[in-house]
Amino acid sequence: MNDVKILWVDDEIDFLKPHILFLQGKGYDVETCNNGYDAIDLAASKQYDLIILDEMMPGLTGLETLPRIKEIRPMTPVIMVTKSEEENIMDKAVGSKIADYLIKPVNPNQVLLSIKKNVHSQQLVTEQTTADYRSEFGRISSSFTDARTFNDWVQIYRKLYNWEVDLAESTDEGIREILSYQKNEANNEFAKFIRSNYQQWFSDPDENTPVLSHNLLRKKVFPVVDASRKTTFFLIDNFRYDQWRMIQPVLHNLFEVEKEDFYCSILPTATQYARNAIFAGLTPLAIDKIMPNLWLNDNEEGGKNQHEEEFLRRQIQSQGKHYDLFFDKIIKNDSGKRLIENISKVTRADFSVIIYNFLDILSHARTETQIIRDLAEDEAAFRSLTRSWFEHSDLLILMRLLAEQGHTLIITSDHGTIQVDHPVRVQGDRETSSNLRYKTGKNLSFNAKEVFAVTKPESIHLPKSNITSTYIFAYNRDFFVYPNNTNQFVRYYNKTFQHGGISMEEMIVPFLVLKPR
Repeated sequence: MNDVKILWVDDEIDFLKPHILFLQGKGYDVETCNNGYDAIDLAASKQYDLIILDEMMPGLTGLETLPRIKEIRPMTPVIMVTKSEEENIMDKAVGSKIADYLIKPVNPNQVLLSIKKNVHSQQLVTEQTTADYRSEFGRISSSFTDARTFNDWVQIYRKLYNWEVDLAESTDEGIREILSYQKNEANNEFAKFIRSNYQQWFSDPDENTPVLSHNLLRKKVFPVVDASRKTTFFLIDNFRYDQWRMIQPVLHNLFEVEKEDFYCSILPTATQYARNAIFAGLTPLAIDKIMPNLWLNDNEEGGKNQHEEEFLRRQIQSQGKHYDLFFDKIIKNDSGKRLIENISKVTRADFSVIIYNFLDILSHARTETQIIRDLAEDEAAFRSLTRSWFEHSDLLILMRLLAEQGHTLIITSDHGTIQVDHPVRVQGDRETSSNLRYKTGKNLSFNAKEVFAVTKPESIHLPKSNITSTYIFAYNRDFFVYPNNTNQFVRYYNKTFQHGGISMEEMIVPFLVLKPR
């Protein structure tokens, strides 16, 4: 605390000497003056961490001094000390953006508490958060071996990412490194869980089988629509739980969170598979069988997500629903602005579905553009960038307009994304798919210990482009590379955000229901 400088301004400063000595004994560097004019000069010539300002001073009052100090040092917190409890004086002080106010007579501990709150709050919170995580570290690690169901892994995932968000401001590099190792360990155990259970979720589902992509609308979305006057469903591509944690405070004054839930994305955790399954209400294999003209395999030319609205209308009809439906897909910035201009189309419908592709675009831009890589070099920076985008986005404007119209919101994604940093070698022919987190083809060569290999795709309800098609999925932070030009490939894709494989970040997808306030 020795580097914390405080300026205390009071026309009776000599009577406050015991208070000054008390603070100096706590390690604070306290300077004093007895009038507003000197306070302004000192603030102009020196940088203080905090200013304590008496409200009742002859000459220039505290309320008159305050705006002039704020003009010079807008970010310096000011504590106002006043004898008066009159509401209009407090209103003026608060309106002038004081950090705190104290009523005379003040005791030294009151002053100390206010200083801690306004100068050290982030440090104290971080220190306590770090201590809390250290104490829970062992319990979290032991929960990995005890996890038997998808819901068990949801709780682990939520805990780990709550800690990651809470520790983002920590200056303790060691604790963040420990958390990173623990997340890595958790993902390795989660991969074993998926390897042991995923096929059974299709062949012999039971009460522990999670809601999967193809039954998301039927089991989670339609019941909300049926119970609400108007519902808007936002599917934000690549949206993860930690990103929800970042945007939730922005929505706090508009909506209350009625439900914070999760579901499991199917494999591959890629748009073509997971999103088509959501809107069709069918597995990719079933889509290929029932509507072969609407399904394209990885090695076929053409857009893989051109029929979401058609799939959705078919599913609504098959479930006997009669919603007045509005559907839109926001891929470019002008699409969002156009939708805002035509907001009545959304507000008139019983059930509006809006796909928002910005985070997916941002992930790809980060891979391809150096400046975006620099802005979002790690997950914490990527979360910060997500919040910054959201605060200034057309999406937030849309949500604000819908809150005014009393719409219930559902926010979810088709899959998450993970930052990869460990290359795994595979070989394949020209027909092999290009995704870095999964591969499908007929001549794949790989180390079976390094991947989740499915030689019978129909066992997990995936189509195959030929009789001998195999799917392989990357674990944790792995990404697939070919033997040719490996070093160049690794340099380009290392630390990029990818999806398609097996990780908590990709498969455990947030499902939020928000009610307007």
